[in-house]
Amino acid sequence: QVQLVESGGGLVQPGGSLRLSCAASGRIFSIWTMAWYRQAPGKQRELVATINSGGSSTKYADFVKGRFTISRDIPKNTVFLQMNSLNSEDTAVYYCNADVSDAPGPWVNYWGQGTQVTVSS
Repeated sequence: QVQLVESGGGLVQPGGSLRLSCAASGRIFSIWTMAWYRQAPGKQRELVATINSGGSSTKYADFVKGRFTISRDIPKNTVFLQMNSLNSEDTAVYYCNADVSDAPGPWVNYWGQGTQVTVSS
């Protein structure tokens, strides 16, 4: 079994920054794509950013381009989300997501428990 544990959420003023972290642990052979999603109250969960296994390719939702940066520390099985120029519309629970294989072969998709980000003055 694999666990994804997010940290770094909290309350921040508009225009401020936060850095989220998500560490994967457990029986891990390889971690493929890692991603961040978010879900605001009353809304569907939406994709924020993805990063490939080698960390060389990233993709972003239009609403965060130029403000958020996804990165990963491969040896530490950790993915980060640097969030700058935050505004109230970024308020949501942010979830880590990863495709993980515990042996050579197909991967399984895992979710973290989520971390709350609140942007408010």
